[in-house]
Amino acid sequence: MHFDIQLLHSIIFYLLYGLAALVTFIAVERFIFYIYTMRHAQRLHHTPDEAHGSNVAAEVVRQVRDGQKTPREGMEDLTESIYIKARTHLVRHLWALDTIVTAAPLLGLIGTIFGIIDTFAALAHSGISDPSAVSAGIGTALYATALGIGVALYGLFFYNLFQERVERIGDQIKLLILHHSQEINYA
Repeated sequence: MHFDIQLLHSIIFYLLYGLAALVTFIAVERFIFYIYTMRHAQRLHHTPDEAHGSNVAAEVVRQVRDGQKTPREGMEDLTESIYIKARTHLVRHLWALDTIVTAAPLLGLIGTIFGIIDTFAALAHSGISDPSAVSAGIGTALYATALGIGVALYGLFFYNLFQERVERIGDQIKLLILHHSQEINYA
């Protein structure tokens, strides 16, 4: 059974380029979402009567208001479930970044292995008399390693940045829930 190492190597490179594009797409989408959500959460904290629209913060305020008939003993469970639902929206797609951070170096390593296999095949075919074939295979192998690590670092930067944003927005959501649940219970 004979595999076309160059084809497999090209597939690895295209996968890594695709993963880099996916990181970029997720980063842009999450940046827009987090900015939008944080602005709404801060605005609703100061002007709660504007709880309309389809954003996470407005949905939290509406859910707390809908639970105003909840007995005081059940309020903690209600607010916890509202926060968990909101957090689900905040962490959406972050699993993909985490997976890319893990998978990209491994794909780069596979590309490296294919490059080394190609180098040994060139050595077996022409011997050491063709140094350009040997150096081309090693260069391709090193490029695969660098690309895999580069994509992983690129994804890791956004993953860590977004984890911090989730915590900050999550804190704003908690404040909204506390503020509105106290407002309902003491009214």
